[in-house]
Amino acid sequence: MKWLGILGLVALSQCLVIIPLMKIKTMRETLREENLLTNFLEDNTDHRFQDASADPNISLQPLRNYQDLCYVGNITIGTPPQEFRVVFDTTSSFTWMPSINCSSISCRTHNLFNPQLSTTFQPSVLSFDLEYGAGRIVGILAYDTIRIMNLVDLDQAFGLSVNQSGLDHAVFDGVLGLGYPSLTPKIITPVFDNLKKRGVISQHIFAFYLSSRKENGSVGMFGGVDHSYHKGQLKRIPVTRTLYWQIAVNNITVNGKFVGCYRGCQAILDTGTAFLACPTRSVTTIQKLINATPFSEEYWVPCSNITNLPAIIFNINGTDYPVPAEAYIWKCPHSTGISWFQGGTETWNVLETWVLGEAFLRLYFSLYDRGNNRVGLASAV
Repeated sequence: MKWLGILGLVALSQCLVIIPLMKIKTMRETLREENLLTNFLEDNTDHRFQDASADPNISLQPLRNYQDLCYVGNITIGTPPQEFRVVFDTTSSFTWMPSINCSSISCRTHNLFNPQLSTTFQPSVLSFDLEYGAGRIVGILAYDTIRIMNLVDLDQAFGLSVNQSGLDHAVFDGVLGLGYPSLTPKIITPVFDNLKKRGVISQHIFAFYLSSRKENGSVGMFGGVDHSYHKGQLKRIPVTRTLYWQIAVNNITVNGKFVGCYRGCQAILDTGTAFLACPTRSVTTIQKLINATPFSEEYWVPCSNITNLPAIIFNINGTDYPVPAEAYIWKCPHSTGISWFQGGTETWNVLETWVLGEAFLRLYFSLYDRGNNRVGLASAV
């Protein structure tokens, strides 16, 4: 989930908190089921682009997964708590929710925050304007208590939307950003930074395990790592730009031949998108290699061909990270799969940049280490 702009505007715990994530359908899949996808894409195309732990000190909360398309978890805001379903997004650092003052149709399909019901709510006179691929959110900045499981973040700045477009069919209410603070105005301290600053978490790290096997079972971790969710050693990779979680990639190959990243390139780890995004020239090459057929802004592949398709190999910091066809093709009804590759990153970054979304992150457990400005990758269990 790549935001294009933001305008305007406890006590020490040694435990690792693990948040359940739920895998759910994206707007794209919901629209496809209702036969509305083609019109929506034509109107909104933007080419810019509780399980218990074995460790008694760890509390777990699943992320929910719906059909490998989107992962969300629950947080609460206010006193008493009002619950919301959010995307934990590594490519934004701002947190926002829809409010009861939102006049847009899309707000009517989501949980709305009511400031009048919270005794800890504090308003502000500042506004925000978020613009991204398929929509826009305008609202006001406010302050209140945000809870992620047993992590309590007091007086946290967050956005309350008063106008939304493009989110009518979104399966989440809002977004909790986990990118670097440089993605937001200086007057806003992101949730994760406040948790560390106020001593709520002891380590400045978080991690994700995104399962594809079932709706439940995926988790987000704050303040530490439960190593039972990955196999082998976590390979540490330096962050090359402290804005997104951006790393250097040596090369990207298929059957030993380059499909992009000929002289090295950059990649962004993105928990807010299902896709593998890249420059148009690379996605064109890959779609030809896998014999994908364009259809209504997507590329389709017969499911019978998937077992014969090659893996895409990302060499990162000297280690190969294969993405097999079973991971980069999403199976649909009617014996047809949809390619997760998407082009257009050249329009928002002069450097060759790839976005490694959930199609990649389901294969590899990912650690985000703000204390040392590095990420960690290991094969997921």
